[in-house]
Amino acid sequence: MIISSLIITLTLIISALVMLISFLLSKKTVTDREKNTPFECGFDPKGSARLPFSLRFFLIAVIFLIFDVEITLLLPLAAILKVVNLLSWLFTGFFFILILLLGLYHEWNQGALDWAD
Repeated sequence: MIISSLIITLTLIISALVMLISFLLSKKTVTDREKNTPFECGFDPKGSARLPFSLRFFLIAVIFLIFDVEITLLLPLAAILKVVNLLSWLFTGFFFILILLLGLYHEWNQGALDWAD
């Protein structure tokens, strides 16, 4: 019992020491205004380097990822066709696809799929 508490204490001390050393060594003391500006071959930039992010694009990407994951959930249905009861297989597949279609209809109805406004 004493050995395990000693090992835990030693581990905590070593990890705290490593974190302290990394914190002290990674400090950037010199901040220069010129280093924070975008560089375009020595000329002043024509536009902003920070372009606004399209929230529409992000929503479309998230919807794509959700449907992509759901397609991978549908793939095992084809593999278990010969193993399970046909009626339960049809009910499960139909119910899953119905949920997908209702979600797609909801996204379409809310206007999340309209790219240009």
